[in-house]
Parts: sequence; structure tokens; C-alpha cells
Amino acid sequence: MARRGPTPDDRRRTVERVQTGVRMEKRILLVLKALAGAHDLTFGDLLEGIVLHAFEGTSPFGADSLTKIAALREVYGLDLTAADSHLLVETRPRKRARGRAGDAD
Repeated sequence: MARRGPTPDDRRRTVERVQTGVRMEKRILLVLKALAGAHDLTFGDLLEGIVLHAFEGTSPFGADSLTKIAALREVYGLDLTAADSHLLVETRPRKRARGRAGDAD
């Protein structure tokens, strides 16, 4: 039987991944980790997918995922919206180590 186009394995891309220490709002993190688990993805794989879609101006989530996200937001009490994204401040300012490699402002 003849093959019909490339298989998913033929389209795989080799990348170099690095460890990062990203700080984010606790409830957002809980929702993302639960969503990753629901899709049988690692947290990093989920974030990569979200970012790659955002870079192209497309939504990474279909209707089923959005329904699941709404339920997880309820479970974890996540009431923040995109309108809040530039308004978030920490309850306790964290002291930053001076001169640490990889710190970005």
C-alpha cells in the first residue's frame, strides 16, 4: 500500500530546551498544570504550544479545551482576565539576587 503524505514522525523538529525559573501567579500555574495533565502533556510542552500559537496570533485552544479551562478556573478560583495582565502586583515584593545570570527585566 502506498504512503499518503508524511507521518507525524516525519514532521518532528529537533529543538534545544533549557531549564528556566519562571515566576507566575499561583492560580494561573495551577490551571495550566491541570490542563497539561488533562491533555497528557508536560507543563513545558503546553507552554511552548501556547506561545507558538500566540506568536502567530491564533488561539491554542479549541472549544473542548476552553470548556475544560473554564471548569479549572472555577476549581482554582482564577478570576483574573486578560484585562488584568498589566495590573498584577505581588503581595510581598521579592528580593532579587543581584547579578544572577538569566535575570531579565
